[in-house]
Parts: sequence; C-alpha cells; structure tokens
Amino acid sequence: MELLKELTQAWGVSGREKNIRAIIRREIEAYVDEMYTDALGNLIAMKRGTDSPLKKKIMLAAHMDEIGFQVKKIEGDGRIKVMKDGFIFTSAIYNDKVIFQNGVIGVVGCEGPVEEAKNDCGRLYIDIGCTSREEAEKYVKVGDYCGFIGHYYELQNERITSKSFDNRVGCYILIEAIKQNKGEGPNDVYYAFTVQEEVGCRGAITAAAQIQPDMGISVDVTPDHAAPGDSSGSNAVGNGVGVTIGNPSAILDEYLVDEMLACCEENEIKYQRDVFDRGGTDASSMNMSGSGVRVAGISIVDRFPHSQSSIISKEDVRNAIRLVDLYTKRTFDFKED
Repeated sequence: MELLKELTQAWGVSGREKNIRAIIRREIEAYVDEMYTDALGNLIAMKRGTDSPLKKKIMLAAHMDEIGFQVKKIEGDGRIKVMKDGFIFTSAIYNDKVIFQNGVIGVVGCEGPVEEAKNDCGRLYIDIGCTSREEAEKYVKVGDYCGFIGHYYELQNERITSKSFDNRVGCYILIEAIKQNKGEGPNDVYYAFTVQEEVGCRGAITAAAQIQPDMGISVDVTPDHAAPGDSSGSNAVGNGVGVTIGNPSAILDEYLVDEMLACCEENEIKYQRDVFDRGGTDASSMNMSGSGVRVAGISIVDRFPHSQSSIISKEDVRNAIRLVDLYTKRTFDFKED
C-alpha cells in the first residue's frame, strides 16, 4: 500500500488540497473516460457502464482534505496563535509537531494546562523557535495554514498507523476501485474526490449539483470507540468494512443499505454494521442536493481519528475496495413502496 502511504504523507488541509489532487490525477487519468477539476477544487472522474434500461448514475465521494490550523495572530514574543481548520482534539496535538505549507516546522503549546483547554483551540499556540513577531513573520504569515505530522508505520496484525487516514484512505479505495472498473457494469460511476469536507462537507455540495446522481455513496472513515472521542458503540478496527447504518448527518436509504448488506453476504466480504452518533460525511451533502438523492455509506473504522497517529486495518481496506467495485456493478431498481 505504498500509494496509501504517499497519500497520507502529502500535505493538504481543508481548502489547500492541490497536492492530493495531483497524486490522484496521476494515478487515475489512464483509467477513466472523463476527468475534470471544478472551481472549488473537486476532482471528478467518470467511468461509463454498459447500456441498461435500469442504468443509474452513481456518485462516490471521498474527501481529499485533512484537519489543520490557520494562523490568526503572531504575538510579540514570536508565538503563533491559530484557529482550527476542521475539528481538532487539543489533547491529541498538544506538545507535538506541525508543518506549514512552506515546510516550516513548529511545536504546539498551550496557554495554561491543556486539560483545562478541553477542545478550545484558541488556547493553543505554535512555537517555531522565534523570539519576536518580526522574526516569526519572516517564516509564517497571518492566514497561513499548517497540518499534522504523523509518519506511516506498519503495526502488528495488518494494522497501520499514520496521520490523515481521514480521508486519504477513502481516496485510495476509490483509486483502486477505478483501476478495477473495466466498464462492464450497468451503471455510470462518478468518482468525486472532494474538498473541504472537514469544514462542512462543502465540496460535495457543488460536486453533486454538477453530477446530479441517482444515488450517492460516501467513502470515509468512522470512529473506533476509544478515547479521545466517542468511547461508546460497536465499531472496531479489523472487524470488516463498515456498511453505514446510522449517521447523524444523513438518514441512509433503506433499500441501498439492504443492497449493500446483500452484496457483502453474496460475495463473502467481511463487514460490520457502522453506527456513529456524532459528526457526518459527504453523504449529507449528496442527500440534500437537487431534489434529493438516495445515499449510503462505506466506511473504514479508524482508531484515534483526527490525530497524527490513527490506526486502521489493511484487511478492512481491501474489503472496502471489493465492496465499492462489486456494489457499483449491481443493478438497482427503485420502486415505489
């Protein structure tokens, strides 16, 4: 999974995804029938299916962006005050390193005990080693962005750890599914690599407006239930690809969910029923686009998400690639209940 490693280590916080887009474009351009980048920065690719009276236009969405910070002030003593770009656990990033878009490295500190800051990123600051505002401004400006540093390592039992599995693993899954799609299925499949999901699922709004899909599927991570984060629930790393059943940002279509469960059962794909009670995915934007779109979700369970050291299972990833490939080749018949 060298490509997944490359994707996780590339810099690309919300609104600054061009490095990720370049890697994806390089990987898929020889395999798709159409590909373009829209005004927001979404990369949208399409594979045509065969002629079928039940042909559907399927949109798969995986976001390219990762969480980070944006500089809002540089103090007189050279400390850099920041605001969050996406949701960040202060305890996960405190006293660790970040990297700015220009390569400058800094260490995250906190004004007062980090335990008292809870998730108030306004208490955090970044130390790049400077001792005055004038010196710091030679390297970092107000408005600059920085992201986490979290190297990719192989763990035991086919687990891997890195920053940015949320959602570079979704991008990797779509890339590999594109390479397996030879156009033999009955559906036209649109692969949308979206921007700005971490700040409000924004890219998927405009992508869905352009594609006008019959059905939409988010491909994203979902939390393993360990601190920091939601410590209750059933999701577990290594228990299979997640078929999203519960999502507070969108009600998943019953028919599409049942078809996905059937696809797993028929093809002996190891899966788990994914329920999470906070946050959301690009499914929400697709669901509410146009006159409304039926949505489903495919997920990778991620332990310690929104940190520099989250953990996923390579087996879960392989199962997700199979599920995307086989599910999008099914015949869907939307009937009135």
